[in-house]
Amino acid sequence: MNLPYELQVGWRYLRAGRGGRRNAFISFISGVSMVGIALGVAALIIVLSVMNGFQREVRDKMLSAIAHLEVSPWNNEGVPDWQVLADKTKVPGVVGAAPYVASQALLARGEDMRGVVVRGVLPAEEPKVTPMAAAMQEAGLNQLQPKSWRILIGAELARQIGAKVGDAVTMLAPGGTPTPAGLMPRPKTFTVAGIFQAGHYEYDSGLVLIHMDDAALLFRTGGPSGVQLRLKDLHEARAVGDQIQAQLGPNWRVRDWTRANPTWFAAVKVEKRMMSIILTLIVAVAAFNLVSTLVMVVTDKQSDIAILRTLGASPRSIQGIFIVQGAFAGVMGTLGGLALGLLVAYNIDVIVPFIEAVLRTKFLDSSIYLITKMPSDPQQGDILPIALIALGLSLAATLYPSWRAARVQPAQALRYE
Repeated sequence: MNLPYELQVGWRYLRAGRGGRRNAFISFISGVSMVGIALGVAALIIVLSVMNGFQREVRDKMLSAIAHLEVSPWNNEGVPDWQVLADKTKVPGVVGAAPYVASQALLARGEDMRGVVVRGVLPAEEPKVTPMAAAMQEAGLNQLQPKSWRILIGAELARQIGAKVGDAVTMLAPGGTPTPAGLMPRPKTFTVAGIFQAGHYEYDSGLVLIHMDDAALLFRTGGPSGVQLRLKDLHEARAVGDQIQAQLGPNWRVRDWTRANPTWFAAVKVEKRMMSIILTLIVAVAAFNLVSTLVMVVTDKQSDIAILRTLGASPRSIQGIFIVQGAFAGVMGTLGGLALGLLVAYNIDVIVPFIEAVLRTKFLDSSIYLITKMPSDPQQGDILPIALIALGLSLAATLYPSWRAARVQPAQALRYE
């Protein structure tokens, strides 16, 4: 008996809806198993695509406010000539460089005070490394001039301290000035020149921009803290950073964007893994429904199995027939789930607004979430393992029923026929 015959018999058993209520019921259960596999695969693809979309949106908003790489000396002293350092970091993949001064301070207006990260920038160079700066060049960035003591603050920070464009705010620099009365803080008054919105809460509530020369004077760094770099491919940040580190030597610190929020990225990775495990169990339940379906088929087809064995079919051929039947169900369910999942994942920007309109609700409130539209990013690295797992579970579900079919003895099966 050749393989095409096994395929033919297995396919006929799978779709055997005629021949009485029992066959119709078996065919129905088999269809339910395929639908279950398809829904499980589709759910996995949709959920992981949405999680990838959220991660991409938050990452892009974060990288609109910060550079891909930061290079600074380990001794935290100022860089005398940032152009020389920028030239040393020009390796393949680097498309932009700009100097910066970074420090922490307290920002106060009236009785409201917040801790902030202060970044001193050059308005002409900063747009080369941060898209947010390029977008706000006409909305306040060009007003940052040396010794003008102007400042740009995030929208959430402005809301917290009640500041608006044109207001005066006071910055308290760390370190202080020694006096006979003790160490006194060094306050400096700034005028709010603009309010930016990065779309990332951490930067909207805790980042302020001032001119690099003002920052160097205020924090007494003697020059830029280092240079920021923009890369052609953000995913190559770790590799490019290692290359620059090897080129500059151990006296320099190279920090890539993945280290900016390591806790958040680790949490998303764990959540994605746990969701994958939970939803895979749904696929496993649907796949192992095939066990009961195939056991019923084996019980119902014992006389057919006995006849095939009498005509010379080997136990391996009998086993192959039922493996083919289960594999057909698994393949059809997996393909159906892939089609449904990808259809929803690629059109979620249309489907979700339609559901919101029908239910008259809003799933993503802009005052709570970082984004207002449901994102989706189907990735081959997720879809391929999902398909392989579904097919693997379906094949595993066929092993016991097919083994049981191969052990049917023709004489016992035909005794009462």
